[in-house]
Amino acid sequence: MAAPWALPRPRRADGPTPGPRPIPWELLPLIVTVLLLAVPLPSGASGGGGVGPADIASGVLVVCCLARVLRTRARPLSRTAAFVVGAPAAAIAVATVTAVDPTAALPGFVRYLQVFVLVPAAVVLLVRDARDFRAVTGALVVLALVQGAIGVHQYATGTGASYMGEDVRAVGTFGPTDVMGMATVVAYGLLAAAALALRTPPGAPVRLRPAAAGAAVLLVVPLGLSFSRGAWIATAVAALAMLLLAGVRRALTVLAVTAAATVVLVGGLGVGSAMIGDRLDSITRVTDTPDRSVTDRYTMWAAAGSMWRERPLTGVGLKGFPDHRDSHAGIGLSSGSDTAGAGREFLRQPLLSPHNMYLLVLSEQGLIGATAFAGSWAALLVGGVRRLVARRGALDCGLAAVALTLWQTVDFLYADIGGPSTVLTGIVFGLAARWALAPLGEPEPAVTGGGGGAAGPGTGPGGARVPQPGGGDRTAASGAACSVPPSPAGASAAGTAG
Repeated sequence: MAAPWALPRPRRADGPTPGPRPIPWELLPLIVTVLLLAVPLPSGASGGGGVGPADIASGVLVVCCLARVLRTRARPLSRTAAFVVGAPAAAIAVATVTAVDPTAALPGFVRYLQVFVLVPAAVVLLVRDARDFRAVTGALVVLALVQGAIGVHQYATGTGASYMGEDVRAVGTFGPTDVMGMATVVAYGLLAAAALALRTPPGAPVRLRPAAAGAAVLLVVPLGLSFSRGAWIATAVAALAMLLLAGVRRALTVLAVTAAATVVLVGGLGVGSAMIGDRLDSITRVTDTPDRSVTDRYTMWAAAGSMWRERPLTGVGLKGFPDHRDSHAGIGLSSGSDTAGAGREFLRQPLLSPHNMYLLVLSEQGLIGATAFAGSWAALLVGGVRRLVARRGALDCGLAAVALTLWQTVDFLYADIGGPSTVLTGIVFGLAARWALAPLGEPEPAVTGGGGGAAGPGTGPGGARVPQPGGGDRTAASGAACSVPPSPAGASAAGTAG
């Protein structure tokens, strides 16, 4: 279906005239949750040890979603969607109950439930169509531009986090204790903008594509200045996959433009070229001459594997990795990592996780947790790719969903959850589920009656409601129905395949 701004408007003297449907108020908590991550955080919340504004907003988001479900009395999720989104909940509960210290595991239970179950389910239920989807990805782009601009300023003025003896590492408002925060946000925004540039909706404003492409190119700079090797690798993999899914010819054109822009920004203008080059070289030296951070990571990976072998089925329990680390790690493990800069005093941050999400789940939740989480993420990725290849739905949304999911699954090889930006992980998986588990089409135009007041969506001539499969409605206008694919709240089990 064409975009709402491209739909013809029939002229009727006595009938309803379709107009664009406004973004529902229920979506505002979701957008606010994203944008609140641009707010500077207190020192206690920046390192993952406290609850930030975005976490509070995500709680409001879940409550608003629950209120909507109770108000509409619709079936919340189809069976397939409920199984894919809810599978981690069962594994989290088992890991909590069987933990060595169940009481100490309760905070982890709440955090995992928030990030991997409640927030994704709320996103699935609140995002009704492509316009809602673009509103969320647009918020991601805005957040990325804000954080990226702060990060570039930190590099240029020497007010960033400490890196190689200089305060030049771009970390945005997240501080030196969460160096992956800005890199994650910028990568999300880069991929969302690139998807919109590659598959601009039909009938969109002419300036939308160059604006989206320009935003994606600009975000390359702060991503580079984050000096995060894991984020670079994940972004490269996701961007390449997105380009190939968009078409080979388009992929070659975009790669040429991106390469030229990167040469100008990094090589010609000298934006962090020496440090970025050295950081890139270090990727190829991780096995021959690894630096201290890589050595510590390998040691913690081995410790996670040892914990799993000790309790293979259920693991040591949520939040159990730090307590069992020393008894399983080798003597070469550092006592912590040094952090400083970006307005913070020197702090030696303890190593509380293996910096690999898959190994973290395996060590703390065992095979039960690893199967549930990996299976859920794989189902979202495969389902999203299948729907995108079949060209079903709004393709720009599909590209963004697949790219963001792929980025997250690749980045989990080098990182795990922690810090204020973690709430975005739940939103990304929610967008992926919304695309993969139910049709996502353009919004139905709102209908405004001529001289007789407004007739909202789902009303036919004279205000009659026309039922849709799955409990929705559709508008009958000019003798024809303008149908919108049902959201997961009303999708049938058959509608969730693919």
